[in-house]
Amino acid sequence: MWLYVAAALLGLLLLRRWHRERQTVPRLSERHVLITGCDSGFGNLLARQLDGRGLRVLAACLTDTGAAQLRAATSDRLQTVLLDVTSSKSIADVTAWVRERVGDQGLWGLVNNAGIAIPTAPNEWLTKEDFVKVLDVNLVGLVEVTLSLLPLVRRARGRVVNVASVMGRVSFFGGGYCISKYGVEAFSDSLRREMRPFGVHVSIIEPGGFQTGMTSPAPLLEDFVRLWERLPAEAQAAYGRHYLDKCAKNSTLVHRLSSSRLSPVTDAMTHALLSRCPRSRYAAGWDARLIFLPLSYCPAWLSDTILGFFLPIPARAI
Repeated sequence: MWLYVAAALLGLLLLRRWHRERQTVPRLSERHVLITGCDSGFGNLLARQLDGRGLRVLAACLTDTGAAQLRAATSDRLQTVLLDVTSSKSIADVTAWVRERVGDQGLWGLVNNAGIAIPTAPNEWLTKEDFVKVLDVNLVGLVEVTLSLLPLVRRARGRVVNVASVMGRVSFFGGGYCISKYGVEAFSDSLRREMRPFGVHVSIIEPGGFQTGMTSPAPLLEDFVRLWERLPAEAQAAYGRHYLDKCAKNSTLVHRLSSSRLSPVTDAMTHALLSRCPRSRYAAGWDARLIFLPLSYCPAWLSDTILGFFLPIPARAI
């Protein structure tokens, strides 16, 4: 008897949650959303989706070409601006540009989507500068953009949506990418708690494997070779040429197994921006939900053993 009652209560709670999450905020046509990294990938698709729903999209691109192509594919409502998230001057200029457009209404949504993955390689193959290159874009740039625009978001009692990754839960490879995504998780958690009294929601998007320009195997393979060739002879002998070849094959395989349909990620972003009851975290992709998130809760010895099956073995492994 009690089991049926508990099941019924759980069903009602899930139904209530589903109903609340389906409700969207009103007056979409009056709300401004700034998205970084709109040249391609998730940012580009999100900008087009939100523009199609009537929002006032402010799309930040890195290149003139990316901005022009996006404008050609969207309505006159969408406006583009060039933004280099590693440049404090560029961020300050864009902040002033956004302030002119949103006025006293404030900025409803900030989507920190811009990111890079290269260089990615075993940690020993990399230099401090290799780590800094990725961290400057994925973490430090994200933090500075957020801090610069936060007063405008707070004025609108709006939303901050930060794109992390399942690699911010499970560090599968070396380099600055996973480190930066762990940092995005930590920054977003603290910001969410600080902004809650102001009515600002902060959400984290954790995509799994998706086929974007950032995960394209050709640039990754080219960079693997560059990093290998600059290694000292002793390090090359310790790892062996087969280690490089296996890393290259793994990158190609991961890309093939990744989804070419980017909408699960942009749908999660849209929900975080427009739902009356946004979630704190969104896992996007079957691999995120079924593999990486469960793996992140496993004991270290178990997760290390599982991931170890997919890693190459160095020539001089002990």
